[in-house]
Amino acid sequence: MSNASHTPVTKSRHCEGLPNLAVRLRHARKVAGLTLKQVALAADCSESLISKLENDAASPSLAMLHRLALALGSNVSELTAEDWAGEEPVLRAGERQISRFVQSAKKGYIDLERITHLQKGGLLQSDIHIVSPGMVSDMIEHAGEEMGYVIEGSLDLTLGETTYTLNPGDSFHFPSNVPHGYRNSTGEIVRILWVNTPATF
Repeated sequence: MSNASHTPVTKSRHCEGLPNLAVRLRHARKVAGLTLKQVALAADCSESLISKLENDAASPSLAMLHRLALALGSNVSELTAEDWAGEEPVLRAGERQISRFVQSAKKGYIDLERITHLQKGGLLQSDIHIVSPGMVSDMIEHAGEEMGYVIEGSLDLTLGETTYTLNPGDSFHFPSNVPHGYRNSTGEIVRILWVNTPATF
């Protein structure tokens, strides 16, 4: 996901793409004892796409990766994190992992800046969603609960059949089984502090 909107920091850890994703997808599938066909059916995609992802020949959207993670009994963080959590409780500004998710058939991207350590089995997860101009996410739904706070920019958040326009300082809170997605209809980057429980992304 471009770093143009971030305050330049020499130690920033910005990931163009998703490091180790192919290896982790294949490993997670084999640990779960699933075939390509079983994962494809559970994630509502083709076997050929799973094969391409496992061979690093394609990149998934955030929504697609979320469906894959659910199918594999995992979450997006476990599949994309650069490292497992260490003992250090503080994540310094400019040193947090940022992963980019690009919508192949659509305009824009979403960057996820990790605010919490990856904790296998952890109950809480937080990221800063950095949403590019023109980005329209897919609608998703899953178990859990989430809340957010708009740091910068204006965003349309859709919950079920209702769309809310959010501005800096606005917050939201909803059960994750409500279909949800968002759109950045402006020409500016949007930054949102987003918290999920349990860990989803």
